Formats: sequence, structure tokens, C-alpha cells
Amino acid sequence: MDLVKSVLVVVDVQNGFVSSKSAPIVPRVADVVRRWEQLGGATLFTRFVNYPESPYERLIHWSRMQKPPEIDIVGDLVEASQRAVGVLDKPIYSLFTDEGTAVVADHGWTDIVIVGIATESCVLKTACDAFERGLTPWVITDAVYSHAGEEPHEAGLLVTGRFIGRRQLVDADTLFTEKLVVTA
Repeated sequence: MDLVKSVLVVVDVQNGFVSSKSAPIVPRVADVVRRWEQLGGATLFTRFVNYPESPYERLIHWSRMQKPPEIDIVGDLVEASQRAVGVLDKPIYSLFTDEGTAVVADHGWTDIVIVGIATESCVLKTACDAFERGLTPWVITDAVYSHAGEEPHEAGLLVTGRFIGRRQLVDADTLFTEKLVVTA
């Protein structure tokens, strides 16, 4: 992948999604962000923000993630989020709101490298939406996880691999050492 045409998307690493199960992923995400920035790559953060009477509230009776501190980016990533191209607030699972779609198009990004929370929902949906838009999604398997634990995480990886291709699921070492990223 060409670094100039790629973006690292940090999906929803927010206080409300960091549980005892997902907390160990935060340092891994921070490490991928640091290494990506050292190469000169662009980063984009997403923040899920729920709202009253949303489908999440109406249909699955889930009303969390509506205000700070739950919606805030975790402390370990605040500085990186301030250096990023932006922090995109989204009321849906995917990066690809109208605003997110426009940001990706405006920058000419063709490769979407994904880290964050949760593998079985927002990570999966962002990867699938990128795929369906003709972009190339990459999911960094050791820098994504589920706040619900191992079983949903593994299910998310299984389904993501079936939807976008197992070759698109790589670990951080492969991303940085196998020459997947081509710098100028």
C-alpha cells in the first residue's frame, strides 16, 4: 500500500468502550499509531456518539455513549487524536457517514488501515463499507478487540475475513515489517 494514499483509522477507542476485556488493546493501538506517524502516515479517529431515540436505543435498548466521559477518546490517545487529520463523530457503526466518506474522498485515500474497538461491530462495518466502496481495507488483528471479550472478537475476525478477504487481516508486525507500507 502507498502511504500517501493510506489512512490509519482509529475506531472508537473511547472511555465507554474500554472494559476490563478491551483495556489491553489500548497500548497496542497507541503503538500502531506511533509507528504509523513515524512513517509520516495520516491518521483519522472516529468517535461513536449515540443520541436519544436512536435505533440503538429504540431497537436494542442501548442508551450508553451519549455524553462525556463515555464518548471521550481514551487518555493514552488524546494527543495522537489532536495530531490526526480529524476526529469524526458518528452516530452509526461505520466511518462512512456522509462526512467520513467526504474526508476519505477529499484526501484520495485508497487503503483504509483499521485499529480499534469493537471487532464485531464498528471495526467490521468500517472494513466492509470500505470494501464495498472499492477501497482496500486492512484490519490489524492485534490492534482490534471487543469490549465484550474474546468470543465476539474472534467472531468479528471470522466474519470480517469472509467479507473482505482473509489476506486483508494482518498483524502489526506484518504491516510494518513485511513491506506492506511503501513510503516515498
